[in-house]
Amino acid sequence: MVVLAGLAAGWIDAVVGGGGLLQLPVVMLIPGLTPVQALATNKMGSVFGTATSAATYVRRVRPDLRTAAATAAVALAASFGGALVAAVLPAAVIRPVILVALVGVAVFTAVRPQLGHSQQLKFTGAAHLVRALLIGLVIGFYDGVLGPGTGTFLIIALVTVLGYDFLHGSATAKIVNLCTNLGALAFFLPQGHVVLGIGLVLGVSNLLGGYIGARMAIARGSGFIRVVFLVVVAALILRLGWDTLAPLLG
Repeated sequence: MVVLAGLAAGWIDAVVGGGGLLQLPVVMLIPGLTPVQALATNKMGSVFGTATSAATYVRRVRPDLRTAAATAAVALAASFGGALVAAVLPAAVIRPVILVALVGVAVFTAVRPQLGHSQQLKFTGAAHLVRALLIGLVIGFYDGVLGPGTGTFLIIALVTVLGYDFLHGSATAKIVNLCTNLGALAFFLPQGHVVLGIGLVLGVSNLLGGYIGARMAIARGSGFIRVVFLVVVAALILRLGWDTLAPLLG
């Protein structure tokens, strides 16, 4: 189950993000793991896949590395701040806001079939960079507080705010998401929360899934990514919707 979840999650993450929706619940089923160990071990597996897909995108798509690196640095710092907030703010407070945002994203993407098919940058120079940094700040903070769908949110922000196509949006999102995952591991590893044996098995399968997913996304282009994006957003809505409503239903 761990190997299959790692393969599938790596593929999903490489194309549109959101692989943690599949991978983390499977890791949490492993007997003897605490929730913190499951989260930490899941992050270790994700780093392998994200690094592989990011490297594949960089070689073949050649995204704007200056924008990607600056956004990643801000997102890394913001994710630390989000983690601090998460320690005192219940996730139940955040989920309804994210759920509403996801529904809006799904409707917006569905009714605009040409969105993200071609790259038409809306800003240049400092204006472009400032908006990219704000994206890194907001979504990096979200990744620290809650996390599910971080890659998906990055892609839609890069497409709608900056004017990237889905392919270049995915490439840039992978670089940023890699840094937020590394930031989490920088905390989890010294604390001893990562179960290394499981993490390495998960990492190898995630790596393979990420490589296949990135190559498939590059080969099939933005139209393919858009379809997968809508499917993953729908899954995110269902998952967060259930997490939000389940406590109310008793």
